[in-house]
Amino acid sequence: MNLEVDDIAFGYESSRKVLEHTSLSYESPEVLCILGANGTGKSTLLQCIIGALEISAGSITVDRVPVVHYSARDFARKVAYLPQTHTPSFAYKVIDVVAMGRTSRIGYLSSPSDKDVAFAYEQLDYLGVGHLAEKPYTDISGGERQLVMIASALTQEPELMILDEPTAHLDFGNAYRFIELVKKLRDRNMGVLMTTHFPDHALMLGSKTAILSGGRIVAEGLAHEVVTEENMRELYGIEVHVEHIGNRTICLPGPLGNDAK
Repeated sequence: MNLEVDDIAFGYESSRKVLEHTSLSYESPEVLCILGANGTGKSTLLQCIIGALEISAGSITVDRVPVVHYSARDFARKVAYLPQTHTPSFAYKVIDVVAMGRTSRIGYLSSPSDKDVAFAYEQLDYLGVGHLAEKPYTDISGGERQLVMIASALTQEPELMILDEPTAHLDFGNAYRFIELVKKLRDRNMGVLMTTHFPDHALMLGSKTAILSGGRIVAEGLAHEVVTEENMRELYGIEVHVEHIGNRTICLPGPLGNDAK
């Protein structure tokens, strides 16, 4: 699947442009990490890509078809989107929430078939949370909720999964497990486009990486090409050191040495 963001612009009413001359290319099933500081427009860019926000200039196409020309049903068969947070309104069973992801694959006004529900169970098992299936969605933790929403997205059988800062509300251990999950999705030939504050995520994934700053993409390439000390200092406004430990590359904020304060 091909995604092209070509020289787009977007601004909210009575405010400066959030995005301007923003361009990005993506080919599924690669993983693309978009790095950016707070308020740089990462979430806005994703909202434009899925057609939730109307751009004022440029174009966004999926498989060379403008996003605005897709029906919601057809777009959902290509792209699944997970926002930063999802607040449950009703105490649906987890399995029912996951099965709702089949909506774009079944007939209008139809309910999920036994086969659809079985497929939903398979996605929960794949993510290691099959034991949550019969629990109320409102009773599970934020980290578990994130996995349930990914299971629901997987039932869509999309070609691309778009994740908005998926580790923002996860603890250290669960954030690591989530990055390992992204690797599993990649191995399953699932495309992943995710935003993150953390350059280490891009380095762990060895993914294609882009930097969004000042409303536009200012750097793009493989993680080791983009996550450099110079780029990170400029992006986050602090001293940054990129260090190699064994076969890992990590990004360390602040000064190094015994006299570091």
